[in-house]
Amino acid sequence: MKTTAMYQPVAAGISLVETDSQPLLQIAGVSVAWNKLLQQAEMTAPYLQVAVLEGEHGSGKHTLARFLHSRSPFSRVTMQRRDAREWLATDGEAAMVNGILYLDRVDLLASLGQGLLAGVLRALQDRPARQGVILASSHTPLRQMAAQGQLLPDLAFRLTAVRFAIPPLRQRREDIAPIAQALLERLCARYQQRPVMMGPGALARLLQHTWPGNIRELASALESALLNAENGVILAANLPLRTDIEVHAEMQPGTRPEELSLDAVIRRHVEYVLHLNHGNKLRAARQLAISRSTLYRILANQSIDPHSPGA
Repeated sequence: MKTTAMYQPVAAGISLVETDSQPLLQIAGVSVAWNKLLQQAEMTAPYLQVAVLEGEHGSGKHTLARFLHSRSPFSRVTMQRRDAREWLATDGEAAMVNGILYLDRVDLLASLGQGLLAGVLRALQDRPARQGVILASSHTPLRQMAAQGQLLPDLAFRLTAVRFAIPPLRQRREDIAPIAQALLERLCARYQQRPVMMGPGALARLLQHTWPGNIRELASALESALLNAENGVILAANLPLRTDIEVHAEMQPGTRPEELSLDAVIRRHVEYVLHLNHGNKLRAARQLAISRSTLYRILANQSIDPHSPGA
């Protein structure tokens, strides 16, 4: 696969195709924005002590963290990945940070947790020698949260001194084709299938989609399409994606309040992933990154039709 980018595209960062136990995968992408981000990471990785990675769900924050890890002085030490709230409740001390610690969803911390994390960062940065690095992930821009009074200013200042803002997939559509190709290569290897190709209209369908779930959604759609393709060709019909009209309809004024609740959002997302997998609960649970028993519990509580196109 040819590209003019500095970094040769292989798999992008999603749990479907990468784990911390695997060798680092090079990062797919040919867009100016994506390569600029990688250049920033390459330049700063050897010197980082604290940084935040901001981006939407499924946009590749963990992959970028692994890239930073591979370029850091701690590359030979396994990177730890922890939920920020859970880590602060159990091990939240600067002395526990050795190597690289990746803290998920710092934007969900309550005031007490924010204060605790600010204290950890203060102690970490006061160490005479750099023994560890904290990489924090957030779906919401932390400076915006601080400006709105939702985040302690001291914590925002410490976390955003070095900031990696990952653009959503819809803003770098030129990356969709190389990422899709890389994902298909990995999926074929995973399922021990021969290489597949995109049939008429399939790539156009991918390029037209808005990808609210970013790379993770793309991976789910391609896995489903691969397992339902015939004769080694993925057709547009194998890609059960929502149309832009359906996506926009959900966001129109007049939506009932009950449709905006967290339970409703979870229900629509689970319905959508089940639809992508034609009702296959095992594959859906894997793509949702939950256990099958948890999925069954959600289905029982939400009264979800596994064959509904959902959200």
